[in-house]
Amino acid sequence: MAMAQNLSALRSKLEAALAGRIAAPFAVRDRNLFEMVSAGVAEIDFLAGGLPRGGLTEIYGPFCSGRTSLLLSALASRTTTGEVCALVDGCDAFDPHSAHAAGVELKKLLWVRCRNLDHAIRATDLLLQGGGFSLIALDLSDVSWKNMRHVPLHVWFRLRRAVENTPTILILLNRESQAKTCASLVLRLEAEPTCRITAPETGDSDFFRQATEPQSPLACLFDGFEVRAERIRSRVQSAPAIADGRASIFKTKALWSYFSRMRNGTQ
Repeated sequence: MAMAQNLSALRSKLEAALAGRIAAPFAVRDRNLFEMVSAGVAEIDFLAGGLPRGGLTEIYGPFCSGRTSLLLSALASRTTTGEVCALVDGCDAFDPHSAHAAGVELKKLLWVRCRNLDHAIRATDLLLQGGGFSLIALDLSDVSWKNMRHVPLHVWFRLRRAVENTPTILILLNRESQAKTCASLVLRLEAEPTCRITAPETGDSDFFRQATEPQSPLACLFDGFEVRAERIRSRVQSAPAIADGRASIFKTKALWSYFSRMRNGTQ
């Protein structure tokens, strides 16, 4: 009896000490319950239920796998409803012209241009702590695997904890999975075999000339190409309609601005 009274007194002291900082510290929370919003791609919404607010979504895949197209669709979906988003550009590779063509309201987008991996992670952390953003995307797609492998796992745990219990959607884009179990939702993207290409390391005029010819097999890039999306991991309680599906195929909307300018003769 005395032990029970001591525990009750200790609990009251802790609640009083944490008042104003943590609401109901001893309340049991179901971390699998997230508010889901549209990713801007119907097939992704069907596959994963959308994107979770208050959770980390990792989207990864090789070069030309549709990562940017999915990101732009998500940004367009949020900004066109008046919500403010932020893009932390890990290698200063974002193209505002392609984003605008994909429907992104650029006035509602904060573009953080970074020169290295450390600055990108620090910027994301600051944006999460500051709040006020509907969606924050950390794009590390062009960061080398050699640099990414040195990022400790606790970095992704810290970002996940920072976004928890907030209305913010946190998206991590990369070529290989990094966040793993830290993520509430993990999607792997891959272009269908008919549209896979390998771009040269340097600008090859013949390559770009052939790519812009109407009969070229690379012409599918201009009209959009099919992407296979696979749900690798999900801590989200999905609707029954999507509970059994783990893969889906969607068609990209965004075009490569470099190729588009060449095809239109404006390069």
